[in-house]
Parts: sequence; structure tokens; C-alpha cells
Amino acid sequence: MSQALDTRPDADRPILEVEDLKTHFPLRHGTVRAVDGVSFSVRRGSIVGLVGESGSGKTTVGRSILRLVEPTAGTARFEGADLLTLTDREMRAYRRRLQIIFQDPYSSLNPRMRVGAILAEALDTHGLAKGSAREARIAELLTRVGLSPEHARRYPHEFSGGQRQRIGIARALAVEPDLIVADEPVSALDVSVQAQILNLLQDLQREFGLTLLFVAHDLSVVEYLCDEVVVMYLGRIMERGPSREVYRRPRHPYTKALIATAPVPDPTARRERILLKGDIPSPIDPPSGCVFRTRCPHAAPVCEQTRPPDEAVGPGHVVACLRQGELAAAGLL
Repeated sequence: MSQALDTRPDADRPILEVEDLKTHFPLRHGTVRAVDGVSFSVRRGSIVGLVGESGSGKTTVGRSILRLVEPTAGTARFEGADLLTLTDREMRAYRRRLQIIFQDPYSSLNPRMRVGAILAEALDTHGLAKGSAREARIAELLTRVGLSPEHARRYPHEFSGGQRQRIGIARALAVEPDLIVADEPVSALDVSVQAQILNLLQDLQREFGLTLLFVAHDLSVVEYLCDEVVVMYLGRIMERGPSREVYRRPRHPYTKALIATAPVPDPTARRERILLKGDIPSPIDPPSGCVFRTRCPHAAPVCEQTRPPDEAVGPGHVVACLRQGELAAAGLL
């Protein structure tokens, strides 16, 4: 059933509310449960990090919200309108306000188009600028992301990876969106370039009041950039809360293990080393109960029988672990 558009901002509610989102992919012999009941919200003007190992489902969450892949169930309310129930025509009205920065700056830009044409395509699609105003807007976008207006005449292959990602960011900004999904935008770049792109995103977020859903597997990146963090494992959320609180005191064994493996700038700093046994299970046949139990150093028989519910452990801080209370009391979390 289609839904009437509701584009009125409301400062009293999050700009995005995701509830029980599921995205399953049927196969001949089974179903891939890429996203299996995910719920979280994003406040206007904030940066929320969506983190986890490869195969955790974080990229699928972002693409499901934007309808780049079709979800199986759940809701994704953008300023009150459920994006997942909109018709294709109704969804087009939201495309300008919802943009994505892709992971790979090498494959996300059309190699046969000049940079100016790539940026103009977004402007033309939404009828935002024509003639001299169009050219001025392209020059403005390139300048804002640290490039030169003259770069509009070049092709993508003439740029470095970091420069290409700047072009991708300019393309997302071209239509003045309210929410941007940044799908691991620095993972394909050299470490020396990553900090430059992260600083750029942070500057743009502050300047334009953007809201970012930042997908990453590197927790050190999320700690630096994000206001809140959502930790995923095998299609489910293990922990979510304010970034500073989650990093200061993780309340899920998986979050603690991820933080323990993240690099630290101080070579003399000592950090507990936590090794996760085995590999992440197949999303075709996830473990019963808690999906993390097969790799958890604190798993108990109850973890096999019961799917852990979300439990509040602080303001805005939620954990899905049946044993988190006793583990915390014992100093193990």
C-alpha cells in the first residue's frame, strides 16, 4: 500500500527510525539472513557508526534503508514516512534527500564521463540548476571538497583514489541531501589519505548540518568520527549507544573484542588481547539463540537456547547479551 509523503521536519523525533528491519535473500537451498531484525534511530545532524566484521550485514542495512536492495520486513521511517512502503514514484521524491557515498571510488564513477558531467547528472535529474548556475554549482562543489574547478574537464582515471572519493562526496552533496549513507568510504584508501577524507566529512557535516550513517569495520575510525555506534554481528545488533560510552565501557563481549583489536596511536599503551575463535558463521544457517555464542569466550548453555533481548544499561545504551550483568559484575566486561 502506498503512503502519503510527509516531508515536514520534526525536531522532537529522530530523522531516521529503523525498526525490526530484515533483509533475506532466498537461495535454492536455504535463505541468507543478511539482516535479521535490526532496530536503531539516527538523530538529525548526528553521525552514527554502523560497525562489524565483514559479513555482519552492515552494508546491507544501509542499502536496504535506501531501497537499493529490497528489504523483507520491518520499517525505516524518514521524518515519519516509512520508506519501505513507498511506491517507486513516491520514493523518487525522497531520492534527493537520501544519498550514498560508495566504498570503492574506482568503480563508483563512470569512466566514460568527465567529472563535470558526473556532477551535472545529479543536478539535472532533480532539476536543481541550469546554464551558468549549473556550471557555478559544479565549480563550487569541487572547491568545497578540496579539488579545483578545472578538474571538471578531466576523467576519473586521471585522479588518485582519495581524489576520486572526493568526487564521490561532491556528487552526494550536489543535491543537498538531509541524510547520507557513507558505505565504508575510506576502507579502499591508503591510511595516509583516510584521515584527510574523514576530516573532510566531519567538516562538511558541521558546515551543512548533515546527518550521516557511517558504515565501517574499523572501530578506531568510528570512535574518532561518530556520535553514536551500532555494533552488528551476523545480521543482528549486539550493542548500540553513545560512542564515548561504548568505547569507555563496552557491555558486550563482541564489542570488547573488536575494540581490543583496533590499533592505538600510542605504542606503549597496553590493552587486553582478546582472540575470537573460529570464523563468523554462515548467514544461511546462523546459530540458535545468541548468534555470537559459537565464538564468545563467555558462552553458557542458556545462550544456545534464547535469543537475547535488548537490555538498557545506560542512557541510550542498549546491549543484547543474556549474561552481560553477571559478566560486568565479575569484571569481565
